[in-house]
Amino acid sequence: MTPAATSTFAARARRAAAPLVALTAVCGLALTGCSGSAPGDAPVETDTVTLVVHDSFPNEEFAEAASTATGYDVEVISAGDGGELTNKLVLTAGAPIADAFFGVDNIFASRLVENDVALAYRPAEFPESGIPYAILEGEQADAGFALTPVDHGATCINIDPAWFAEQGLAEPATYEDLAKPEYQGLTALLDPTASSTGASFLVGTVAAFGEDGFADYWKSLTDNGARIEQGWSDAYYGQFTQGCEGGTKPIVVSYASSPAFTVNEDATESSTRALLDTCTRQVEYAGVLKGAANEAGAKAVVDYLVSHEFQQTIPDAMYMSPVDASVEMPEAWAKFAPEPAADQTHDLAPDEIERGREGWLKTLGDTIGL
Repeated sequence: MTPAATSTFAARARRAAAPLVALTAVCGLALTGCSGSAPGDAPVETDTVTLVVHDSFPNEEFAEAASTATGYDVEVISAGDGGELTNKLVLTAGAPIADAFFGVDNIFASRLVENDVALAYRPAEFPESGIPYAILEGEQADAGFALTPVDHGATCINIDPAWFAEQGLAEPATYEDLAKPEYQGLTALLDPTASSTGASFLVGTVAAFGEDGFADYWKSLTDNGARIEQGWSDAYYGQFTQGCEGGTKPIVVSYASSPAFTVNEDATESSTRALLDTCTRQVEYAGVLKGAANEAGAKAVVDYLVSHEFQQTIPDAMYMSPVDASVEMPEAWAKFAPEPAADQTHDLAPDEIERGREGWLKTLGDTIGL
């Protein structure tokens, strides 16, 4: 991985590894300076439109390009990781901190829908993707589309193939393999109460083993010596044999795209590999915020997020796959970071995640002592 790629990849990982903030933890969020108007107020005409994003978004580059493309003066502000961003949008519903948002993923998407945060909007020219919108539910069901998918990826177990070759040990391939005696003490997991990437892995295990079996699976991993780290950086750069000198864990929770950024200088091979039978799909959404000061500008920014111009920058800028299927992916992705097949991932619908998440975390805490 080049130094530039390492820096950007790590920045994205830090966003994914940031603590999941409880709603009450940010109840003191100041609302002064919010771009939104009070509920019921008429929108104010303005040439400025504000986009709030997670903290690994290319803010300055996007603002410049989007301003040129839309004709509005686009400003971009950061609001922490996906969990923090979601909480702030819920707490400021009706008097939002921006006009539009990007970066809420499918782990948290239904929270925005249920709290009536987003205005139903479907871009006029949405690219061929196969990635679903997050649909408004309940009384809002007739209003249409709430959250527009912009990019997608997957969290997966990654391994260090060279380590296994040197040890003469067969590489693991499945969830179940990680609990086998021959892989004792070799795995670094992420705490799902402190990491959104860890929460995504948790969702995958619930999908794979069911609500009655996922906690027993996690216990089998910890009984087999799996180490649980607070965040992605702690695990990947602190424990993984390909992430740090002196690392002792050749198995780590990371992303399907990670091997595209551990290639050698000749780009002939990658030092890591994702286990595609352990993946959970991740989709990041954008939307127009209810009460936006500049609703028309917010819609224009969402349109730009799914435009081919912006979509083709996503792999290099954010290490995710664009929803625009016509975008040509970097050669390293096709070679070293193939997407898991649609029927290969372990997924749950956003509303299922919202209903079950807190109970799963409690059950897991009671079982393995998180």
